[in-house]
Amino acid sequence: MKKSMGAKTLVYPTPVWVIGTYDQEGKPNVMTAAWGSICCSQPPCVAVALRKATYSYGNIMERRAFTVSVPSEAYVKEADYFGIVSGKNTDKFAVTGLTAVKSDLVDAPYVQQFPMIVECRLLHSFEIGLHTQFIGEIVDVKADEAVLNEQGLPEIERVRPIVYGPGISAYHGVGACLGQAFSIGKRA
Repeated sequence: MKKSMGAKTLVYPTPVWVIGTYDQEGKPNVMTAAWGSICCSQPPCVAVALRKATYSYGNIMERRAFTVSVPSEAYVKEADYFGIVSGKNTDKFAVTGLTAVKSDLVDAPYVQQFPMIVECRLLHSFEIGLHTQFIGEIVDVKADEAVLNEQGLPEIERVRPIVYGPGISAYHGVGACLGQAFSIGKRA
């Protein structure tokens, strides 16, 4: 029998994304967000939900763009830090020693050391309650050559992304491959 826990933000897993923006003075800023996902295939889009209280919220509304940098397990400490302090008062790049790179396609920075980034132009924003859902049209995806497979696509085992466990507030790595999608079910 399943136990009811009420209406909570408990869906596993959620990605650990680092959202990159520029402030009004052009200073690069990043914040960690776990409320995000792919939300459309045509046009290709991602959705990320941020609270209005975040510095990044205002930056996205002003600049109409953001990036999603996907940190690897090697950068879990830095990704956590990006979610703890506000870019309003702290230069997160200076503190962590990571490098902000100006996107040549959208008005937002990304994290050079992270293996995969998604550059987005703001398509829509929706006030939901405590959070605002930002829909970003994917302009480009970039990945380090070291994480690409023979077809030129990022391999999850090479990217080694971090996932967040809501409720338990813990970071996890991604486990072993269980099978090829759209084929293992044919054997049932």
